[in-house]
Amino acid sequence: MMSLYEGYSQKQENKLKCIVHYFKRICSCMPVGFLSFERKVLPQDRHPLFTSYPEADFWSKSVLPLCTFEVHSVGFIEDQSTDALEVDFANKYIGGGALHRGCLQEEIRFMINPELIAGMLFLPSMADNEAIEVVGAERFCDYKGYASSFRFAGDHADKRHFDSFGRRVTRIVAIDALCSPGMKQYALKYLLRETIKAFCGFIDQSTYCQYKGLFQVKGLHEAHLYPDENDQTSRNHLELNEASSTTVETNQGASVSLPALGNSEGEGKDLPGIATGNWGCGAFGGDPELKAIIQWLAASQASRPFVLYYTFGIDALQNLDQITQWILSHEWTVRDLWNMMVEYSSQRLNGRTNLGFFAWLLPSLTSHNLSNTN
Repeated sequence: MMSLYEGYSQKQENKLKCIVHYFKRICSCMPVGFLSFERKVLPQDRHPLFTSYPEADFWSKSVLPLCTFEVHSVGFIEDQSTDALEVDFANKYIGGGALHRGCLQEEIRFMINPELIAGMLFLPSMADNEAIEVVGAERFCDYKGYASSFRFAGDHADKRHFDSFGRRVTRIVAIDALCSPGMKQYALKYLLRETIKAFCGFIDQSTYCQYKGLFQVKGLHEAHLYPDENDQTSRNHLELNEASSTTVETNQGASVSLPALGNSEGEGKDLPGIATGNWGCGAFGGDPELKAIIQWLAASQASRPFVLYYTFGIDALQNLDQITQWILSHEWTVRDLWNMMVEYSSQRLNGRTNLGFFAWLLPSLTSHNLSNTN
């Protein structure tokens, strides 16, 4: 905390104003309810009842449809009103420079929702197969500006409702991107790392872990369940809600009901969507076009119904809406988009193209936009 005082700057002064305002608020009226922190892990080892670390083959064969993608050139993730899972563009040490000199997306979120700071005390750094989800953090402050222009802008009255556990329905997921990846971000190893990181953050294991052959979930060709008939715990895990389920047969001949997961009509409707933006870009140096596509793939594979994408008005994503709507109009699956992204990245890495992904995929669209600006 003392580091907030080291070397005066207006952004540091205004970060302190946020924290002081929080203590003023709770001294006058103590908040009610609960706050939960969850470390989400994709196990490296294969397990019959949990989704494990998905390798490249998983993505290249997935027939899940891509979810709805909505682009917002103005507005902020924290202001969305759909109860979506809100992405924290995190440092691997959650909170990053919140209590130091940092003042980017994650640090600002920790200032306006100061209860998040508590997680910095007990949550160690995230591994590549880990993310952290926080539910229930109340927002206490309004603000304006960003980085050096950040300013405290007064009190914020959080109107979000409470869930059955007494938590405000504010869901924040922290995922850390590669830092300064340069050209290596186009290598398959690092494409996979970023996609899995986002998938780990977006997946809800409680509704998604019933079977492993998830790249075949649309047709349910394989269930890949291995229940132990003598294990009461295994049998209990398979007692699922049959209101909207499909009965399949396992390799041991047992019939079980699986929930209807996915992104097609009527599927995954109980899961909230994803509210995100330029994760891993800016100070982290990632390719904005690639990062947008990676998050879309991860959200779709995690059976999220939609992505709300806040571009913050950056020029690199001016064609994002046209590109995503074109892809959706052609009914691409996760497999289709993944394989196209891998092919583009291979060409970019080997010097066979210098185009951005959007221009490479749809040259006619970008050429048309360029002609309109001349």
